[in-house]
Amino acid sequence: MKFLLTAINAKFIHSNPAIYSLRAGAGEKLQPYVELAEFTINESLESILEGIWKRQPKVIGFSCYIWNWKLIREILTELPKILPDTEIWLGGPEVTYDGPGLLREFPQVTGIMVGEGEVTFREVLEQYLREAETAGQSEQQPESDSTEHQAADRRGTVAGKSMVERFGQIPGLCLASGYTAPRDLTDLTTLPFLYEDMEPFTNRIIYYETSRGCPYRCSYCLSSIDKKVRLRDISVVKRELQFFLDQNVKQVKFIDRTFNCDHKHAMEIWRYIYEHDNGVTNFHFEISADILREEEIALLNRFRPGLAQLEIGVQSTNPETIRAIHRVMDVDKLEKIVAAIHRGQNIHQHLDLIAGLPYEDYESFGRSFDRVYGMQPEQLQLGFLKVLKGSDMHVHAQEYGIRYLEQPPYEVLYTNWISYGEIRRLKRIEEMVELYYNSGQFTHTLPVLEKAYPGPFAMYEALADYYQEQGYFTNSPARAYRYQILLEFAAMKDPANREIYRELLTYDMYLRENLKSRPAFAAEITEEEKQDIRRFYQTEEHERHYLSAYDQYDWKQLSRMTHLELFRYPEPHYVLFDYQERNPLNYEAKVQVIGYPIL
Repeated sequence: MKFLLTAINAKFIHSNPAIYSLRAGAGEKLQPYVELAEFTINESLESILEGIWKRQPKVIGFSCYIWNWKLIREILTELPKILPDTEIWLGGPEVTYDGPGLLREFPQVTGIMVGEGEVTFREVLEQYLREAETAGQSEQQPESDSTEHQAADRRGTVAGKSMVERFGQIPGLCLASGYTAPRDLTDLTTLPFLYEDMEPFTNRIIYYETSRGCPYRCSYCLSSIDKKVRLRDISVVKRELQFFLDQNVKQVKFIDRTFNCDHKHAMEIWRYIYEHDNGVTNFHFEISADILREEEIALLNRFRPGLAQLEIGVQSTNPETIRAIHRVMDVDKLEKIVAAIHRGQNIHQHLDLIAGLPYEDYESFGRSFDRVYGMQPEQLQLGFLKVLKGSDMHVHAQEYGIRYLEQPPYEVLYTNWISYGEIRRLKRIEEMVELYYNSGQFTHTLPVLEKAYPGPFAMYEALADYYQEQGYFTNSPARAYRYQILLEFAAMKDPANREIYRELLTYDMYLRENLKSRPAFAAEITEEEKQDIRRFYQTEEHERHYLSAYDQYDWKQLSRMTHLELFRYPEPHYVLFDYQERNPLNYEAKVQVIGYPIL
C-alpha cells in the first residue's frame, strides 16, 4: 500500500514543507507507506501524469495552493483515466474553504483534509492500512505493488463500507456527505523535525516554522482566521536551528506569519543565531516592524551583514485603507524603525505594498509608493490584491466593488477606487521597479534621475510609459542593454546631464560586474588613460598599495581580476573596483578612489 503525497511547486528551488510535515507526522512505523513527489508548474501535464503513474500509488494526496490549482484541476480530470483504482485526496488553503462545492465538481476525489493536516493524515493513513490488512495485504511488504488494487468507486464502498463508515470518524475531513467533526489545533512542539535528511533540499530554499496563527486581522490574509498564536518550544527550536547551522545551509526562510508577534520568542531566536553564527547561513523573517522594541533593534544592528533579512508588509500608508483592511500599524513609527535598522547597514529589508485595496485610488497608491520608497528598502515589492477564498476581503468584495479573476490567483481587476486601466499601468510600473530598483544594479543612477521628477513614482511611471512606447514590454531587452535604455530615457528627460548619466551607469555596471568587454554606452578610453591604467597595475605588482590580497599575481592578472576606470565628475579621478572583496548585503565590489593623474 502506497500513499503518494504530491506537491507542485512554483519553482524548482522551492520545496513544499507541508508534504514533508505530513510524512514526518505519520511516525516511523507508518512512513514506509508514504512516498513524496515534487513537480513544478513549469512541467507539462503529460510529464506530471507520467511521473505519478510510474509510482503506481494506491492513494494520492495533492497539496493545493493558488499557484498550482489550475494545473491540479487538469490532473484531477485526467488522472483517473490512467490510474482508475487510485483514490484521491486534496489538502491545502486552496481547497479548505469550499470543500462540498469542490467535491461536487470533482466526484473523482475521495475527500479533502481541512486545515492543519498532520494528525488527520496519520489517521487517514491508518484507516487505509487497516483496510489493506483486512484485504490480506502484508504490512511487512509496504513497497510491494504485486497485489491487485481493490476495485472500488471512490464514492462507493470498500469491503461493503461506505465513505462515511470508512472515514467519518476522523475529524478534520470533508467528504461527499459533508464535514466530519472539526480537528483540534495542533501542538507544534509535538511535530517532528522535517530536515533530518538534507539531500532532497540541495540547492533549494529551506522553509522552517516556529509558530502558527497570527494575532492580527488583516482582511486579505488567511492567517487572520487562526488568531491563536501557537509557538514551538524554544529549546526544540534552538536544537533545530543548530542543525541548520551545522549543515551550513545557505538560507532558512521562516514561514511564521508575524515572526515577532511574541517578543520573548523572537529575541530568543535572534540571540541564538547571533551567538552561533556560522558565517554562511542567512535567515529570512516576516515581521511587523512597527512593534519592534529597542532591545530587538539593538540586537539586529549587531548581526553580521547577510545573517538576516526582514520582510515587512506595509501594504499602504493611507490611514483609511489601513483601517478598512483591519491593519494595526503606526506608519510614522514603522518609518523610524526601518531607518534605525537601515543605519546598521547589515540587514536586507524587503518592504511590501498591495495595489487594489479599499479606499486606495491611483494617486493614493502613488503617495504610498513614494513614502515606502523613501524608506530605502533593499527591495520594494509592488504586489496586487488577491481575493482569497475564506478571507474577510472575499466576504466584502462586492461591497468594495472589487472585481477579480475567477481563476487563481484571484487577482484584482478593478475596484470602486481604481480602474482596470490604472491596475494595468501599475503592472507595468511593477516591472520597472523589478528591473531597475529591485535588481540592485542602478544604485547610483536612480537617485540622481529621481530628482528630475516630482517623485520616485512619477519617474517609474514615465519609465513604464517609455518602455511601452518603445515596444520593450513585447521585446524584452537583455539585461546589459537595460543600461543603454536607461541612458536614453534619462537623456530625453534631462539632456544637459547626459554625460553624468553615462558615468553613473558605467559606475553602476562595473560596481556589480567584472566585464570582459567594455559596455557600448561607456565613454571611449583614450591612449593616455590606457597608459595610466597599465602604469598603475605595473606599480601595484611591486608596491601593493591597494591590492595587498593579490600578492601572488602579476600586473596583467591584476588588471583582469579588478577594474580601473576614469570618471570625470565632479572632477577627474580613477576608481578601482575590487571583485574579490564584495559587500555581502548587495554584492557590490569594494571601491577605492585613486588620484588623477596616476603618477
